Amino acid sequence: MWTITILFAVVGVALGGAGGYVYKKKQVEERNKNSVSKAEKILIDAKAKSKEILYEARNESFKMQDEIKKEEKTQQIEFNKVEERLLSKEQSLDQRNENVEKLRVDLDTKISSVKKLRDDVESIYKHQASELEKVASMSKEDAKELLLKKVEEEAKEDIVAQIKKSEADLKEQAKEKARWIIADAIVRCASETTAESTATIVNLPNDEMKGRIIGREGRNINTFEQITGVDVIVDDTPGSIVISGFDLVRRYIAKVALGRLIEDGRIHPARIEETVLKVKDEVNVLIKELGEKALLETGITGFHPNLVKILGRLKFRVTHGQNALKHSMEVAFIASSLASELGADANVCRKAGLLHDIGKAVDHEVPGHHAHISADIARKFGLSKEVVHAIEAHHGDPEPTTLEAQLVQAANLISNSRPGANKENLDTYIRRLMELENICNTIEGVKKSYAIQAGTEVRVFVNPEILDDLASIKLSHSIARKIEHDLQNPGPVKVHVIREVRSEGVAQ
Repeated sequence: MWTITILFAVVGVALGGAGGYVYKKKQVEERNKNSVSKAEKILIDAKAKSKEILYEARNESFKMQDEIKKEEKTQQIEFNKVEERLLSKEQSLDQRNENVEKLRVDLDTKISSVKKLRDDVESIYKHQASELEKVASMSKEDAKELLLKKVEEEAKEDIVAQIKKSEADLKEQAKEKARWIIADAIVRCASETTAESTATIVNLPNDEMKGRIIGREGRNINTFEQITGVDVIVDDTPGSIVISGFDLVRRYIAKVALGRLIEDGRIHPARIEETVLKVKDEVNVLIKELGEKALLETGITGFHPNLVKILGRLKFRVTHGQNALKHSMEVAFIASSLASELGADANVCRKAGLLHDIGKAVDHEVPGHHAHISADIARKFGLSKEVVHAIEAHHGDPEPTTLEAQLVQAANLISNSRPGANKENLDTYIRRLMELENICNTIEGVKKSYAIQAGTEVRVFVNPEILDDLASIKLSHSIARKIEHDLQNPGPVKVHVIREVRSEGVAQ
């Protein structure tokens, strides 16, 4: 029973599978038919479309051919036109060449005729000249010379008169122009004309201070005079004492130091020495500031610091009755103004004018004329040859060879010769004092020397380690003889030789 059932089941399954296979096969065949029909349809459509595209391409090709043919025709027409124009121009050029050739032939003919005519004229001129020479019994050169002489004689007086008139007019114009230029240069520089004196007055709070300044047995005033190199005059004038000396630096240091000692109230040799040394250091700083101020006012830059210090020392020097620094600044301003008017180098004139007297700041230490010393200083600090020459030639030795040097020389003369600026007696007096000190300083063993009392007295401080008392006495007579020999008309000069030995001890 179970076997039959299983058999029927197997048969049923087989029949179901066969039926399913047949059904599936039919579906596949149907799908294949549809695919084929679709493919055939697509192929037919594609063939139809390809025919249309081919047709359109042919039509487009025909259109392009027509356009190309039209363009070729247009270009051919243009080419024909250009060809016609070129032919026309060629014919025109040929015609012009023919005309030019005709003109050249005509010109050659005319030139030949002109040359022939010129030759005929020259021959006629020569014939006339020879005939004139025969008639006048004179050659052409002789006649020319005679004519020139005659014309020269007739016009000689007129020419001379005209030349003299022109020279007079030019001189008058130049003189007037020079006056205006110099006046304008001076007006631009309004410098002081006050002369520095050789004495300084120091006011005292009371007359008792005079005794303290003098000190016991004069030790305070002697120490002060020895250290500062000035002469302190204490007289009966109430409320003041006088500091005398030709060196402005010494007088300034003495004045400031004495003022501080009076204000402090402690006046004794050690305090005097300490105060004077401190004031000297301050004056060195002041000298540099004065030099920098002079450069600032004159508009000059680039100087070496040591050159600035030397320039500042001119503030304490008098030249021709004027302060040397102000005089130098004045010459710089005037020379620069003149250079601007005359087209010279104003910078060279300004520098040379400011430094032209800088040698006077060291001429008591360096021998020679101050102009040459000034030039050597400028050369040492690397200034240009033009500036050095203008400095060296401002007194005419050597002769100035540049316009700038001549202007500096003129500016120096203007500054020295204007009213209130030149006091020759004062300059000669100061030079005498410096010569006295230089004579003493050249002798071996002399530490320092000071000319005081208007040059009637010289104080000489000697080195006690080199000279003893006997040698100091001999030295005073030697200096007196040397002054008599080297100075002209020195007058009575008292020579004081001072030998001082200091010793110190410390109590423990």
